[in-house]
Amino acid sequence: MHELDDDIIDPIAVLVLELSIDKAMGAAAPYIAMMLVQLSYGGANIFTKIALDRGLNQFVFMAYRHIIAGLLLGPFAYVLERKQRPLLSLKVATKIFVISSLGTTIHLNIYYAGMEYTSATVAAALGNVMPCLTFLMAVLLRMETVRLKSWRGRAKVIGTLICVGGSLTFTFWKGRCFTFVKRPLIHRYASTEPRHVEEDWIKGTALILLSHVTWSLWLIFQAIVYKDYPARLSFNTLICISASIQSSLLGLLFARDPSQWRLGWDVKLWNILYTGVIVSAMVNNLLIWAVNRKGPVFAAMFCPLMLVVVGIFSAIFFAEKFHLGSMIGTCLIILGLYCVLWGKAKENSRAEVSENEKGESDNKQVEVSIHDNNKADTEK
Repeated sequence: MHELDDDIIDPIAVLVLELSIDKAMGAAAPYIAMMLVQLSYGGANIFTKIALDRGLNQFVFMAYRHIIAGLLLGPFAYVLERKQRPLLSLKVATKIFVISSLGTTIHLNIYYAGMEYTSATVAAALGNVMPCLTFLMAVLLRMETVRLKSWRGRAKVIGTLICVGGSLTFTFWKGRCFTFVKRPLIHRYASTEPRHVEEDWIKGTALILLSHVTWSLWLIFQAIVYKDYPARLSFNTLICISASIQSSLLGLLFARDPSQWRLGWDVKLWNILYTGVIVSAMVNNLLIWAVNRKGPVFAAMFCPLMLVVVGIFSAIFFAEKFHLGSMIGTCLIILGLYCVLWGKAKENSRAEVSENEKGESDNKQVEVSIHDNNKADTEK
């Protein structure tokens, strides 16, 4: 009896905790979670841009970040999910290792490489192609349905197009220039700010767009792999461990100077701690939960919020110029986001109504069947 209680107490505790959170936050929980995710990503975007501009090697940064996240998550995953997580087969471990390379190693290294040639605002603006990419990939993989005959389906398509149009407007149309502050409150560079030539901006844009393709693939495939290993903390821990191994190997190849691995009490260390503890260890658990609760397209549609956060912060603290096209693009992005979320909400509510109607119909059939059996027994 004691062994049985010990076997079920941990899964029950985790389940009760999740149910209590869902009950407290209600239907708004996925929305709040994704807003927190994008706020933290926006902070990481700005923080990392400063650290990279001050000499932090991206391969060293990636290795340290995921080592810290893995060490922090490991004990919690072992204690809280030791009775809940399934056995880790070689096939599942290989899948986790592959999606880790997509969503962390490849995506982030290419993203940070492109970020060196652009501003944090432009990098965030280019991230708004992810809803469109994720939506198209999910449709091709039949994870999302498009019914153009209904307003719900049209809203999803139109909203996606508006988001993409808004991001293109933000990036390529300048218009009248606005400056909130004359001098930057935060200096990103340790010395005189270098000037980027046009070819560098083109290279940076291409690299960032390529990184977003891998991120869209990660959003879709991690939802699939999670079904084979439904233990969120352990799942994220394995992703961080895989990313730390991959990034360490890349660091040994491309960052051989020992001085690049030394850390002091500066912005480089604080950025590693922030992204490792807050983003990789804590916030990514919210992202995994939201993706498996609402789907990859739902999670991708919140990416435009990071643009708003980074754009406002950069304009005020970095004295970056804010153009009329950027303002109009931001409004279009928010409008497109609302359209897609409205379509998704209507589809979810319709699905819930259909399930309830089906359940009531099944109950009526059972009642009729029981009633007919009792009647037949009485007649006998």
